[in-house]
Amino acid sequence: MIPICEPGLDDLVERNVREGRLSFTTDLAGTVPVVDVIFIAVGTPSRRGDGEADLQYIFAAGDEIAAAMKPGTVVVIKSTVVVGTNAAVRDHIRTARTGVPFSVVSNPEFLREGSAVEDFMRPDRIVVGAEDELGREIMRRIYQPLHLRGTPMITTSLENAEISKYAANAFLAMKVIFINQVADL
Repeated sequence: MIPICEPGLDDLVERNVREGRLSFTTDLAGTVPVVDVIFIAVGTPSRRGDGEADLQYIFAAGDEIAAAMKPGTVVVIKSTVVVGTNAAVRDHIRTARTGVPFSVVSNPEFLREGSAVEDFMRPDRIVVGAEDELGREIMRRIYQPLHLRGTPMITTSLENAEISKYAANAFLAMKVIFINQVADL
């Protein structure tokens, strides 16, 4: 049983585990060296006191990846992060693994609670922030099935991808406020 309450997720995970397309592990040291792409999708809760995003989990994941990654690894950050975080993670990993080529990609998610599975399977857009062709090409291959269905993939810089998530969240918040104001009339 998946510890996330999202309609359709249990069945989707169960089917893909059974068919050998999905597996789970906590053995990063044994897994990271044999994969080409690593997705970081950890929480970025607000810090107590100042309300800023707590990025400790992003950097901790970066440390574990840096310790074991092979040359040419693509690190994809799915977590909602402040502008500049992807570059900071890239620099952090680069310092830890001097001379090892790798790519960092920003790939924010635009999922709604209660319809996340449907939003993932039929997104209205895919945003990819990448600095190099390796990162862009890997993401094109990953999202090819969605692209074949007509989903546009927007490629941009790391920073523009990061800010697109905040812009989408601000737009949704504005819509909710507007709907509430109209409902009060």
